[in-house]
Amino acid sequence: MSIIKRVRDITVATLNERLEKAEDPVKLIDQFLWSTREEIIQAERLYQQYAAHGNNLKMQWLQAEQLKDKREQQALTALKAGEEHVARMALHEKAASEERAVQYRELYEQTQQNAQDLEEQLRELRSEYQTVYDKREYYAARMESLRLQQRMNARYAGGGLAGAPSGQQPEGMFRRLEDRISDMELEARSLRDLRKAGQSFLTSAGEAVQSVIENELEQLKRKLQQEGWKSS
Repeated sequence: MSIIKRVRDITVATLNERLEKAEDPVKLIDQFLWSTREEIIQAERLYQQYAAHGNNLKMQWLQAEQLKDKREQQALTALKAGEEHVARMALHEKAASEERAVQYRELYEQTQQNAQDLEEQLRELRSEYQTVYDKREYYAARMESLRLQQRMNARYAGGGLAGAPSGQQPEGMFRRLEDRISDMELEARSLRDLRKAGQSFLTSAGEAVQSVIENELEQLKRKLQQEGWKSS
């Protein structure tokens, strides 16, 4: 396991531990995403450097191979010409080129292996980033729902309606309103009944007065008749 992989495992374990205690996990996840994104950027730069270095090593390796082959051909040509001393010099340079070719090839292969390891770590980092980002969106939505719920609870504390006293239930408020309207209706009916009673009293009173007047009129007529008055 690479050092980067071990560090990432420790980082993720720390994140999980901190998430369990965080009041706002979204902020903590954002910090983790920012840190992971920075690691991805740095790893991508390092990968580009590995690629450039690998290309340079490969070029050095192939040049050494070409020079080795060239010196071997020169040695053959020198032997054919009877110039053994020149052939020895060519073979000496061939051996040096061959050694360099082996060295550069080993460096190139090691660089390629490191680049492949780094590429694999980059894939893991990108996958981890995307996974955490997706969860971040989910937890952000949950936190927003929670914040809205808390705002609603604060606004309608105790179940009251907007504009109603704190802790006042709508049923109680409407019940009191019903009582108030009923009292007003009862008062209106009482006034109406009182008016009717008054009108009835006046009518009854008028009839009584009329009866008295008629009685008095009859008495006056009888009195005049006794005095010799005759009605026409």
